[in-house]
Amino acid sequence: MPIQPSGAKGVCGQLVVSPEFTEGLADLDGFSHIIILYHFHKVGKTSLTVTPFLDPESRGVFSTRAPTRPNHIGLSILKLLKVEGNVLQVENIDVLNSTPLLDIKPYVPEFDQQDGEIRTGWLQNNKNGSHSTRSDQRFG
Repeated sequence: MPIQPSGAKGVCGQLVVSPEFTEGLADLDGFSHIIILYHFHKVGKTSLTVTPFLDPESRGVFSTRAPTRPNHIGLSILKLLKVEGNVLQVENIDVLNSTPLLDIKPYVPEFDQQDGEIRTGWLQNNKNGSHSTRSDQRFG
C-alpha cells in the first residue's frame, strides 16, 4: 500500500458512503479533488514516538503521518472522478479496503494552500521517497 496519495498516482478506488448521507453529496461533483478523513482501523497500538517510513530516526508522532497517533485519524487528498449516488469514484487513493470514512470535504486551493515560506522539518530532504515507499508492518 502506498504511504501517501503521491505514491498512489493513478490508483483508482471508490468510497461508499452510507445511503442515509447520499443527500450530503449533492454538488460535490463540481470539485476536482476532495479531502477525506478516515479511521486507521487496522492499527492496534498508539505510540508518541515512531520511526517513520522516510527516515531511520525516531520522531514525535505529531511530526509524522504515522497511523499510531492517539486518535488514529488519517487524511488524504484525492482526485474526484465521479459521484454516482452514494459512491465516489476517486484516484490516487492510499487507504485500505473497508477503511471507515469519517468525513469528506472539498479541496479548495484558495482555502487549503498556504502562502509564504513552507517548511517541512525533518522531511525536507526525504519527502521524495513518498512516491515509491510502500507500507510495511511497523505500524500494524
